[in-house]
Amino acid sequence: MMNRIEISGVCLEVTAIPGPRERAPLVFLHEGLGSVSMWTQRGRDWPSELCASTGRPGWVYSRRGYGQSDPVPDVRGEPGWDGFWHTGRHEPDYMHLEAWHVLPALLQKLELHKPVLVGHSDGATIALLHASRQPVTACVAIAPHVMVEDMAITAIARAKELFEEPIPDKPGLRQRLAKHHADVDNAFWQWNDVWLSQAFRQFDIRTTCHTITAPLLLVQGDSDEYGTLQQLQWVQEAASHARQVVIKDCGHSPHKDQPDTLTASVVSFLTGLP
Repeated sequence: MMNRIEISGVCLEVTAIPGPRERAPLVFLHEGLGSVSMWTQRGRDWPSELCASTGRPGWVYSRRGYGQSDPVPDVRGEPGWDGFWHTGRHEPDYMHLEAWHVLPALLQKLELHKPVLVGHSDGATIALLHASRQPVTACVAIAPHVMVEDMAITAIARAKELFEEPIPDKPGLRQRLAKHHADVDNAFWQWNDVWLSQAFRQFDIRTTCHTITAPLLLVQGDSDEYGTLQQLQWVQEAASHARQVVIKDCGHSPHKDQPDTLTASVVSFLTGLP
């Protein structure tokens, strides 16, 4: 069931997935170009499948500027603040702000305490950052970004080319993304501009991960085009209790490439947790 939740004057798209209330809910955090609807592709609704397999309720939301959530004002303009909300271009700490500022406010609004965070890509990084400061039952980080690698910059620069250059006789990146975002330019540029900025090359959350004490599952495909498996190792070095799963024949999006393997890994991890 889709809702719009208002936080300090901004409405976010939120979808609830029913499940037993006595178990900690799963909260899904999407990738840098994701949204509520982008979790559901190739004929499969992976969040609903995971909730059913784990016997837990779930919540999926689109961050500001994504999906059907309200846009970021002047998304390519000068960075600034409008009360609670950051405006203009993202700055290198945009995932910190989401993890420590926006997500706690959303969880409070939804009356969710100690959820299980399930994040992918940027969402995985946000999950790690949130778990480093806030109480969670567990954290599942799928293809997280702990530091910026050259291969990620190359892939994101290529995405910019594909977004700006239409492909004759078939839907290009802009057209494909427009199916999932009310304002496709808002969604694309808030992510692409900050990742390709020189300031973002210094992004590094390895030290922050030292304070994560909750159960932690790290997942990545062995053919991830946005990061090497060193990303998982950096987190493991900071949080030695973490469990790693590397999925074979899998790219950056295990929930699309190998959903059954990913589901089995998460179910095994969560078995026995509160």
